[in-house]
Amino acid sequence: MKEPLQKRGTILYFSHGGGPLPILGDPSHQKMVDFMKDLPRQIHEPEVMVVFSAHWEEAPLHVQSGGQPPLVYDYYGFPKESYDLEYPCKGRPALAEKIVGLLEENGIQAIADPARPYDHGSYIPLTLMYPDAHIPVLQISLHHSLDPLMHLNLGRALRPLMDESILFIGSGFSFHNTGAFDIAGLEKEDEQNNAFQDAITRLCCEKVEEAEKWERWTHWTKLPYARYCHPREEHLLPLLVCAGMASEPATKIFDDYILGKRATGFFWQE
Repeated sequence: MKEPLQKRGTILYFSHGGGPLPILGDPSHQKMVDFMKDLPRQIHEPEVMVVFSAHWEEAPLHVQSGGQPPLVYDYYGFPKESYDLEYPCKGRPALAEKIVGLLEENGIQAIADPARPYDHGSYIPLTLMYPDAHIPVLQISLHHSLDPLMHLNLGRALRPLMDESILFIGSGFSFHNTGAFDIAGLEKEDEQNNAFQDAITRLCCEKVEEAEKWERWTHWTKLPYARYCHPREEHLLPLLVCAGMASEPATKIFDDYILGKRATGFFWQE
């Protein structure tokens, strides 16, 4: 990674794993858990975190604006302790209103949502990264249309916030074909997934003109085996938001196996 700056925004995209499994000791998530626990040592501590989770879609966009949102246990069939989790961080209502204003200024309809709870795409990784929940967090929804251009433009509209001490997190999964996961965590070679992970790595990490970047991401389904890796794209779209926000190439910070499938993660420090 580049040497991080104290008062400059940082952007991360990572794969958040399967439901609460990362904090239940599931061995197929251990490499991801180790990575997330180590992240705070690699970046300066932000004043606030803004999360784009694969598990929240709205039309128009919603921006979480509660002062201390509760959790929603948006997963099913897990042990009882999965439904007793707590992550008592505060929200940031003033920043939420600022974000709504920025989006509206850029022609993107958005509304503040004081009732929205944190979903597991937010609190599961943050429990690993900052377990004492001392940093305020707010979430921004994906757009229910799943339109790639919408999500690129969402990221670009938020670029003025890169001058603030904010950690932007795209929380998804770079491979999300649930029928192809191996719950036993057997790390089998998957050439189709390898081709897709290599393709998105090039898209994130190579220096290209913005118009070309927009063109490539807008047509992400043309990447090799795109629909095998993402039958539905909600876990990829947080990456497009991050790519839209970034004006410089990314650094790949994770490339390993989760649930038996190769997954990647990226970091931007501008």
